Amino acid sequence: MRIITDERCAGYSQAGHPEHPARITETVALLKSQTELALNFAEPGQITDAQILRAHAPEVLARLQIPQDFDADTPFFKDIAVFARASAAAAVDAMNVARAGESVFSLMRPPGHHATRERSMGFCYLNNIAIAALDAVATGSKRVAIFDFDVHHGNGTEAILLNQPGVAFFSIHQHPAYPGTGTTQAGRNCFNYPVPACSPRNIYRATLSRALADLKEFAPDLVAVSAGFDGYMGDPLAEGTLLAEDYHWLGASLRTMNVPFFSLLEGGYSRDLPDLIFNYLKGVEGK
Repeated sequence: MRIITDERCAGYSQAGHPEHPARITETVALLKSQTELALNFAEPGQITDAQILRAHAPEVLARLQIPQDFDADTPFFKDIAVFARASAAAAVDAMNVARAGESVFSLMRPPGHHATRERSMGFCYLNNIAIAALDAVATGSKRVAIFDFDVHHGNGTEAILLNQPGVAFFSIHQHPAYPGTGTTQAGRNCFNYPVPACSPRNIYRATLSRALADLKEFAPDLVAVSAGFDGYMGDPLAEGTLLAEDYHWLGASLRTMNVPFFSLLEGGYSRDLPDLIFNYLKGVEGK
């Protein structure tokens, strides 16, 4: 399995902000110390403006250079454009690795699924998964499914991909919760599966299963996974009820679809995040 990561993505932070560098550094430390999985670590390459602009208006790239916070949750940082582009580049790299037949996980920050075509928001600056999905369609993939199991609705991904040919979006998320969207199907290709706060774990799992079954019906030739681990019962930013073994099950469920897929880190803010990711990767690898 390929792990795409770069220690430089830990190079920005704000005191008290839940999206902090240790999410990456502690996960890398765990993955490098474990002996159950054979992992190859690689740094992301470069991404072009043209690839980014399939998903974003030019103003989004320009705004990354303006030293003002984007919203109360999304601060401006020096070189945030560099960090955001590296995370998006890792997403495109992961997509290409998956299409070449290798399992892969992009362990980068910032996350991306709240960023819309016109706006950075919700800890997210560029929409990594949408950029990668649209790049896949532009370079030969015919049917790309996006599976988003972050506890927060991927509003940006939905807004960018709405009614786009060749893609379908499936999001399982808590509602009500930030950002308040994702209550019903949107357009022809965006399917939402809201889960009430504190839902019994078996209900949450059943909703995930229903979304996976619908995704299979779409018959994708590539699956892009927004892997958020904040549906975990110990996460401080939501009221999910999933356990580590549920993330293992998710990874295994995606593996048994026998369709190339790649996963990008989105949310997940508990101290247990490294172990949750490790469990997911073990499921992906059939361990």
